[in-house]
Amino acid sequence: MTDLEFLDHAELLLKAVELACDRINDDGEADIDNQRVGGMITLTFENKSQIIINLQKPLHEVWLAARSGGYHFKFDGVQWVDTKGQGEFFQRLTQDASTQTGLALGFHA
Repeated sequence: MTDLEFLDHAELLLKAVELACDRINDDGEADIDNQRVGGMITLTFENKSQIIINLQKPLHEVWLAARSGGYHFKFDGVQWVDTKGQGEFFQRLTQDASTQTGLALGFHA
């Protein structure tokens, strides 16, 4: 994958996260403050816990840091998959956001 292809796919992922936060906030499911600075999004929940999503451009990876740990994802041509076999990005984000808030939240590509 070229750098430009990585950035295109990564930008779609970040936009999907932002749109999901907007939908969750609009539907009243939760109150998520999502701050984006360049290639990093910080999600802050009502209980002040956070999830941080960060692009690692030289590695062509997206990193996710949550209470459960840190995860690295690579695009396999279809979806963003954990480099250690821990699943798909949006499944991981959904699981961690739901655990950290105590609410059933859904994030999708």
